[in-house]
Amino acid sequence: MALITGAASGIGEETVRLFVEHGAVIVAADIQDEQGQRVAASIGSERVTYHHCDVRDENQVEETINFTLEKHGRIDILFSNAGIIGSLSGILDLDLNEFDNTMATNVRGVAATIKHSARAMVAKRIRGSIICTTSVAATVGGTGPHGYTTSKHALTGLVKSACSELGAYGIRVNSISPFGVATPLACRAFNFEPEQVEANSCSQANLKGVVLKAKHIAEAALFLASDEAVYISGHNLVVDGGFSVVNRSYSFTPVDV
Repeated sequence: MALITGAASGIGEETVRLFVEHGAVIVAADIQDEQGQRVAASIGSERVTYHHCDVRDENQVEETINFTLEKHGRIDILFSNAGIIGSLSGILDLDLNEFDNTMATNVRGVAATIKHSARAMVAKRIRGSIICTTSVAATVGGTGPHGYTTSKHALTGLVKSACSELGAYGIRVNSISPFGVATPLACRAFNFEPEQVEANSCSQANLKGVVLKAKHIAEAALFLASDEAVYISGHNLVVDGGFSVVNRSYSFTPVDV
């Protein structure tokens, strides 16, 4: 049984669909109610239930966990994927209210989902898997807006810290750091067409001949959730085609396609 936040579109939606293909039952949480309900309806209510949850509100997070437990009796997997990109302004014009909102969503929200999901796992003695979506911006500076980059660096620290405590209960905590994926969130934030996002990633990545898709990130989450990753914890799985290990400059400027 898996709880997936940010499940209504992009990486979250792809992960819902892939997990269901592999036999999982899902509670899909998001604030995009119409889209979330559409995803659940397209798969079937016996496998996916949509539930509204704004991760910035701890009460909503706790209520979502309780809803999941009441419906399914347990949580085996948490994929804490909800996040925002936030303001694109430079450091000289940084909007600190926007910065706070980004941190509240991308760090505090994830901390709340880990807290309440882990409590449920510990109470039922479940050797669960917790997975968080970070970003290549967590490993390389200059690849995202300042608030976003800060939040994703903080999130990798949170994953390591949570791992150090929850390992005693047999709970694994890992993260995934994708490069640029043409999700609706990314396209809206940068005002790019999907083809522009994909062309940028292809031109910047070291690995050629592959176009990064949301499904590739879902497949990484499936691996970390599975028994094949049973001894992997505290790890940040970077899915960036070698970008972060090759010294090259990066620009938000879209590539002509």
